[in-house]
Amino acid sequence: MAPWMRTTTERYGVVMWNFIGLGEKQLSLEIGDTVHIQETCEGWYKGYLVRNNDRQGAFPSSIVQLRKVIIEKRGDQEVVLSAEMPLVKEVTTTLREWGSIWKQLYVVNTPHFVCVWLMWDLMEWRSQLLSGTLPSDEFKELKQKVTSKIDYGNKILELDLVVRDVNGNMLDPENASVISLFRAHQDATTKINERIKEEQSNIQTDHSVISARIQSSPTHSLYVFVRNFVCRIGEDSELFMSLYDPNKQTIISENYLVRWGSKGFPREVEMLNNLKVVFTDLGNKDLNREKIYLICQIVRVGRMELKETNTKKCTQGLRRPFGVAVMDISDIIKGKIECDEEKQHFIPFFPVVAENDFLHPLLNKVTASRGDSGGQGLWVTMKALVGDIVQIRKEYPHLVDRSTVVARKLGFPEIIMPGDIRNDIYLTLWAGDFDKYNKTSQKNMEVIMMVCDEEGKIVSNSICLGAGDRPLNDYRSVIYYQVKQPRWMETFKVAIPLEEMHRIHLRFMFRHRSSQESKDKSEKNFAMAFVRLMKEDGTVLKDGLHDLVVFKGDSKRMEDVNSYLSLPSTRYVDVHKTGTLSRSTSSVGGLSVSSRDSFTISTLVCSTKLTQNVGLLGLLKWRTRPELLKENLEKLKIIDGEEVVKFLQDTLDALFTIMMEHSQTDDYDILVFDALIYIIGLIADRKFQHFNTVLEAYIKQHFSATLAYKSVLLPVSNPSSSAVQPLLFPCPTPPLLTVSLSYLDIKGMYMSLSKTFTNMSLFSLQMVHDLPLLLSFSPSLSLSLSLSLSLSLSLSLYLFQGDTFQHIQDIVVSLLRTINRTVITMGREHALIVSKPNYPPSQSNSPLFTSQIFGRPPKFLKFPSLTIDFLMETFLLFKDLIGKHVYPSDWMAMIMVQNRVFLRAINTYADTMNLKFLNNNDFEVQLWNNYFHLAVAFITQESLQLQHFSSTKRNNILTKYGDMRRLIGFAIRDMWYKLGGNKICFIPGMVGPILEMTLIPEEELRRATIPIFFDMMQCEHTFENEIILKLDHEVEGGGGDERYMELLETILLECAVARPLLRPEVEHFVTLVKGLLVRLLDYRAVMSDDSRNNRMSCTVNLLVSPTHYRKNHNGYLYKLRDLHLDVENYTEAAYTLLLHSRLLKWSDDQCSPQFELRSCQTQRQLKENLYDKIIGHFDKGKMWEEAITLCKELADQYEMEVFDYELLSQSLKQQAKFYENIMKILRPKPDYFAVGYYGQGYPPFLRNKVFIHRGKEYERREDFQNQLMSQFPSAVRLNITTMPGDDVRLSPLQYIQCFTVQPVLEIPPHLKNKPVPDQINNFYKSNYVQRFHYSRPVRRGPVDPNNEFVSMWIERTTFTTVYKLPGILRWFEFSFSLCQTTISPLENAIETMESTNDKILTMVNQYQADDALPINPLSMLLNGIVDPAVMGGFAKYEKAFFTEEYNLQHPEDRDKLYRLKDLIAWQIPLLGGGISLHGKRVTDDLRPFHERMEECFKHMRKKVEKEYGVRDLVREREGEKRRVFAAPVGV
Repeated sequence: MAPWMRTTTERYGVVMWNFIGLGEKQLSLEIGDTVHIQETCEGWYKGYLVRNNDRQGAFPSSIVQLRKVIIEKRGDQEVVLSAEMPLVKEVTTTLREWGSIWKQLYVVNTPHFVCVWLMWDLMEWRSQLLSGTLPSDEFKELKQKVTSKIDYGNKILELDLVVRDVNGNMLDPENASVISLFRAHQDATTKINERIKEEQSNIQTDHSVISARIQSSPTHSLYVFVRNFVCRIGEDSELFMSLYDPNKQTIISENYLVRWGSKGFPREVEMLNNLKVVFTDLGNKDLNREKIYLICQIVRVGRMELKETNTKKCTQGLRRPFGVAVMDISDIIKGKIECDEEKQHFIPFFPVVAENDFLHPLLNKVTASRGDSGGQGLWVTMKALVGDIVQIRKEYPHLVDRSTVVARKLGFPEIIMPGDIRNDIYLTLWAGDFDKYNKTSQKNMEVIMMVCDEEGKIVSNSICLGAGDRPLNDYRSVIYYQVKQPRWMETFKVAIPLEEMHRIHLRFMFRHRSSQESKDKSEKNFAMAFVRLMKEDGTVLKDGLHDLVVFKGDSKRMEDVNSYLSLPSTRYVDVHKTGTLSRSTSSVGGLSVSSRDSFTISTLVCSTKLTQNVGLLGLLKWRTRPELLKENLEKLKIIDGEEVVKFLQDTLDALFTIMMEHSQTDDYDILVFDALIYIIGLIADRKFQHFNTVLEAYIKQHFSATLAYKSVLLPVSNPSSSAVQPLLFPCPTPPLLTVSLSYLDIKGMYMSLSKTFTNMSLFSLQMVHDLPLLLSFSPSLSLSLSLSLSLSLSLSLYLFQGDTFQHIQDIVVSLLRTINRTVITMGREHALIVSKPNYPPSQSNSPLFTSQIFGRPPKFLKFPSLTIDFLMETFLLFKDLIGKHVYPSDWMAMIMVQNRVFLRAINTYADTMNLKFLNNNDFEVQLWNNYFHLAVAFITQESLQLQHFSSTKRNNILTKYGDMRRLIGFAIRDMWYKLGGNKICFIPGMVGPILEMTLIPEEELRRATIPIFFDMMQCEHTFENEIILKLDHEVEGGGGDERYMELLETILLECAVARPLLRPEVEHFVTLVKGLLVRLLDYRAVMSDDSRNNRMSCTVNLLVSPTHYRKNHNGYLYKLRDLHLDVENYTEAAYTLLLHSRLLKWSDDQCSPQFELRSCQTQRQLKENLYDKIIGHFDKGKMWEEAITLCKELADQYEMEVFDYELLSQSLKQQAKFYENIMKILRPKPDYFAVGYYGQGYPPFLRNKVFIHRGKEYERREDFQNQLMSQFPSAVRLNITTMPGDDVRLSPLQYIQCFTVQPVLEIPPHLKNKPVPDQINNFYKSNYVQRFHYSRPVRRGPVDPNNEFVSMWIERTTFTTVYKLPGILRWFEFSFSLCQTTISPLENAIETMESTNDKILTMVNQYQADDALPINPLSMLLNGIVDPAVMGGFAKYEKAFFTEEYNLQHPEDRDKLYRLKDLIAWQIPLLGGGISLHGKRVTDDLRPFHERMEECFKHMRKKVEKEYGVRDLVREREGEKRRVFAAPVGV
């Protein structure tokens, strides 16, 4: 055979067929397994399983499909990774993990198994991903579906949460800051929970619920593609498309304007098939609207009336209403309907009824009730998109490109990101009321609006009718024919440069338009109105309705700004200020105010630079009026929050500029600080929660106040200052702190710090957010962030020197101890500490304190006592945090990052302790004790116990983080050995924690830490109790295994080689631990077993263990008691409680509070209470003899000790009742069965052992055996009664042997040689028994075919159990001291006669005592003895033994022959009594049968009395109605 060759290209593969390996050198594989290939040889590979690298071996190359791989170098090791795209790799791994889980779910028939359709979907999508033919947009969409499905499946299967970035990729904790990782967990949890709610509530029928995928994003968009417009107009038209809320009757977006030609094409032909628009800036509030419509208002441009035929004389270019088109898009935009961008939707068109109908009322009418469109309308395609315009251009490039028109929301989006500069004013022509004056009919009113500066010049290209249209110089309204009160409701946008705003006003000219061109040319503007966009105080025009003053005059005058600009523009202006306005027409500068005309507009300002609040404006422009700065800072807190967050960046810039420019004085520090806290509080409010990302973006990208942190440190340096107290302790709500802390991205901050010194100022903002709040509101603070924030701050000590270094060090000094002290004063169980994971720990990437903090004690902690206090406080906080579940259990990435930080910190603290607190003079016992307990708590925490995880999860953790238990375990070992003579201080206190650590199933960790026990033995020799108590607790919790026993024995005995004097003690210790561990492991193994008997056996093994610690004794007693009561084993339950009672005394000593009956204060009370329960159980189990014994003991106490005669009388009555029960109630004798469990397939506590079982009343052997076999369905039943050989005992299978045994009567001493009633005697025949017989007949010598008794010998085996039955179990193991004897035929005959006589006597007594018993059993028994034709009677014995030949051959049997004859003689009076009783009870139909039986008995009696003599029975209680036979002596 060729040698094995190391592979270079064939490194990784997937198993395509099952393979069963032969021997240890071949690796068994299943379909779907992945293998790493190391060597190859002639069609064979050698390698190991990816999910379990301990399983290695050879396997055929033909069953493996190779995969491309990527080989990474990590130190000296090569890491082989699959070259598949990450998403495919994730799907593959997920399918493998789900597959194994769903097999288990199928076996137990769990409801989650029906979700197997998730796997089918993933497999189909995986195929699509592998095809590599998907365009980018379809790939992104499929990726979204795949990740959503994986996350959903992981949640319902209770697997770990997978956190992802914005692109759906798995987030690598190594490349993500901890804050972003924490937020990713929060977002992922929210999304998955929403998805589960959708699945459970069937959202297809619930129109009030928005898709979780859409709901999770704060910004949404709607893509619309106008395919065609079908309408018979005959003139050019304008199509104004927008989003509309029918309930509020308001338009919620800009118009998208499409200019449509008269020939049925767009006016600009190049726009054909390119009429695309995205309505963006929509928020979750918009999606929560009950209804959202896509509307289109159609305005024709041409003649006044379409019916006019002479077009040459008609006025052209008039904008006239034509109709509307409406479609309900609520389900589409909310994501309830998957909308394909290729699917065309028809939006029906509804024309105006008359030429003077308003479009807006028609719109409301159409949305309320539908009509017939006649096939006219719009054809569009649409799709709901998630994200803002930047995001959707990136994700949907095939839909949204640079040519796609963007129609923004009327108003601000829910999130205004820094850098999003907007300065739009939306103006709506609302309505008007114009008198006809000297005309015979109402005017055809047209409003012309222009944007003018203060000199009257028209600002060009400042008006936009809709998105997608070029800007205009003026705006002309729609004309409604001869309407006095037109309602335009037309909205358009005015866009003006910010620097020009204070000079701009809007001028409205009113003109009558004639349908005839000749008349129309002569028409002039008859009125005007205007409005300034900015007020004198610098604020912009208020949002809402404005009733403008209408001026009349010469058309030239109306265009002269000097004529009107000084006049009030709105009617609500105080007329007393000007004295020129009144309701009557008056002339001012050539213009007069028209009292009969009115004109109303509404405005909406969407500007990130212009505010409508005077106080906020004063703060933003504080340099213009510095004397008002203090007042403006105080006013900030009363400004509406919506206004503040709109100008968040400018406001924060202003506040930090104030702080920087006044850094030499503290005049404004507190006010600015207060303002910052107010702003953070605003963003913490649910109403503005989406602005969290805005603040984060500001911190990362725009913040530049380099020295602000000095001022912010003021509250830290003097927190008790009266000026600071109101600021630090205003008791805000916890969300304020939550949000303020969650903004900090520590890792990102340090990355910035490493690039530029100016970003050092980020610390100041960090302090603004955190420090005062940490000082005052720590009850709502997650300990995780508190501690690791301190650690992260200290990291920056590595990055800077000089003044900056000192500044950072000052922050650490001020922050660290304050946090520890504040949090440590809180209750350990405070709900806000651990109930909700609000804050993650920071992530650091280098040692934190060793050289920079503790290495510089003069600068950081000058006194050792302060260092000790700090370490003690920190250890306490760490231990509490480890012990409490700060994060949900499925946040594994977050938990592991936290553990990594703890590991580094703990190791760093250990270095400091070795350096400063190890010498005897400086040694601090409590400090070291806290360290050891913290380290053990870390190593034993649930999240690090890899053995409990699936192979996939375990491999992921080992790959990313390694096994942290080993690292901290080695550190504990090293620290212990450094203690020297101080070790004695930690014994036996550390015995339990060290044991807990050594039980962790990690081989190297065990080998490293088990020797600590030997080291303890050299210091202190008495810690067995601690070991026993802790071992009991740990094994029950899942720790320990057989491998641990092997290692414990091997390692400790090896250690003892060098110390021979300690070897006996080591051997005793090993024996102690192993003995108890075996029993505990057996007990743990059966706790989840369906076999109640096995659980009882293992519990009793612990109770009778000589090493078991008494403190655990009663816990197992009551567990055993409960197991018995569940199956109505009342006698055994009573004996179990009796064990507890025997531990108590009849004294008034206090009893331990650990017992079940906590109301009992003294041992006397507890024992009395237990006796009552035990007596009740004995009563139910018909063990009245035992109950009487306890009643007598209670009676003695009542009579002689406590003198409670009332209780005494009750006890005596109870005894009397029990005595009566003994004599009157029939107690069936239970059968006993010997059960052998042979073979290696049984657990150790059953393996190759024989038990004697006490059967239940009337339980047959067949029933008992069937019940036994049901517990071990794979066992083989043995049909032999002898002990099997080694072939069975050493077999890996299970064998069961079951046969009936007879209890051996042991008469109590007080009943011996006394005439005892049968009811009393019978009890002892099946109770208080410890020896049992099994008799097997054998043939010896010649066989007489006419008399089998001559050669029938009996082989008798005697079993002796370890305890008497009944007891605390219904079975006990026999003690393997088998006693086998042989019974001769004569002895067998004697036993048979004794048994027969006893049976006759028992039955006669039963029938004497109970007249209701049926006669048949007695008839059969008597007839079988007296009728020789039935059984042969004792005639066979006479022929076999009462001969001269037998006497000569067996002279030693003379006494036995006399005994047999005596028994035959005694049978006659017994039969006589039985036949006499039978004659009294027999019925008439059985009288002939009785007479024949009497005749046979007469002949038998005559013969027996002649040969063996006469015997008389003794009768007792002659005065009673029922006469009971006493047992004859010797019977």
